[in-house]
Amino acid sequence: MKFIKDNTRLKQLEDAELIARYQQTGNLELLGVLYNRYMHLVFGVCLNYFKDEEQSKDAVMQIFEELVVKVKVHQIQNFKSWLHVLTRNHCLMALRKASRNNVVSLEEGLVENSDFVHLDMDNAKETQLSTMEKCMESLPEEQRISVDLFYLQEKNYKEVAAITGYDLLKVKSYIQNGKRNLKICIERNSGG
Repeated sequence: MKFIKDNTRLKQLEDAELIARYQQTGNLELLGVLYNRYMHLVFGVCLNYFKDEEQSKDAVMQIFEELVVKVKVHQIQNFKSWLHVLTRNHCLMALRKASRNNVVSLEEGLVENSDFVHLDMDNAKETQLSTMEKCMESLPEEQRISVDLFYLQEKNYKEVAAITGYDLLKVKSYIQNGKRNLKICIERNSGG
C-alpha cells in the first residue's frame, strides 16, 4: 500500500500545463510539483535579502502559501520569472515591515544618539522608495525583471539572460530602456 502518490507523471509536465491544471482543479499536488522545481531559487533570493537561513526558510513556506491564491488568479506566461518577482516583492515587503517595527526606546538613548535621523528625512526616503517601487511596477515585465536582476540583485548581462531565458541582446535592450523609463517615471512622480 502506498501512502505517498508517485508523481513522476506530474514531474514530466511543463510549467504551463501544471499551472493550467492547478487553476482548473485547485489540486495542491500540482502546485507542489511546480514550486519544487524553483524552491531552491526562491530560497537563494530570500537568503540574498534576509542574510538569515531560518528567516529565508520561513519565507519559502510563506511564498508557497501566497502561490496557493495568486496562481489561481494571475495569467502567468513565464512562471520562473513571475515567481522571482513575487519572491523579491515578498522579501522587500518583509524588510520594510521589519524596519517600521524597529522601535528604539528612550532608555536606549534615542534622543542623545548622534545617528538619530530626522523624521522628515525618513519620510522623504520612504516616499522615494515608494515612488521607485510604483515606477518599477509600471515597467513592462521584461524591463522590470531585467532591471531588478541587473541593478538590485547585481547580476551581469549573461546571468540575467540565463535566469530569465531572454536573449542576451534583448537583456541589454531591456535594461537600457527600463533604466530610461524608470528615470522618467521617477522624475515625473517626484513633484518636480
